[in-house]
Amino acid sequence: RDFAQVKGEGKITRGLADMALQMLEVDEMGLDDMDKRIVCTIIEKYSGGPVGINTIAVAVGEEGDTIEEIYEPFLIQAGFIKRTPRGRVATPLAYEHFNYKQRRHGFQQELF
Repeated sequence: RDFAQVKGEGKITRGLADMALQMLEVDEMGLDDMDKRIVCTIIEKYSGGPVGINTIAVAVGEEGDTIEEIYEPFLIQAGFIKRTPRGRVATPLAYEHFNYKQRRHGFQQELF
């Protein structure tokens, strides 16, 4: 709304909303920079999981409680991670969205 008031004369349009999200670096799935860092960390550094929230927190430089309360609910609802008794696990959607091939042991990023 604030963006619309400054850039769009108070009227919110699809184009204006898209421009605001682009400026905030939110992708087409609604992921911001920290969301991307969390998911990619699980895939790249921990072979897709399972990995504990505190380990993820240290790896991305954020408090575990913040990840659990702010970022994790959206990532679970959107289908990018699952919460298991052993830790967080990246889903097939996460691999697909970030262009990784899911492998039995680890990951492989697509080059093309």
